[in-house]
Amino acid sequence: MSRRPGKVELTEVAAYGVILSPLVTEKSTLGSQHNQVTFRVPLTATKPEIKAAVEKLFKVEVKSVNTSRQLGKTKRFQGRLGKRPDTKKAIVSLAEGQSIDVTTGI
Repeated sequence: MSRRPGKVELTEVAAYGVILSPLVTEKSTLGSQHNQVTFRVPLTATKPEIKAAVEKLFKVEVKSVNTSRQLGKTKRFQGRLGKRPDTKKAIVSLAEGQSIDVTTGI
């Protein structure tokens, strides 16, 4: 069964809840050459919500959204076991001619 969700409408406050922070790493800065920006997002965020939030906050046209979940590692700290939190990142591809400067903030 094919599911075609409609356009997601978010308030500005909800959009700030979807985009937690930009992710600035070597790999994400290489993505900027291909018109891509990487953000940390909540584990419950969906691709349509991420697209709507980026378009609302940064006033750009989003071509596609790819997401990746990373399970937290179990680490040892002072002899005790601990677990890093699970994270989710979104790689947002922008339309031709669009750009976001993540160093300036929102």
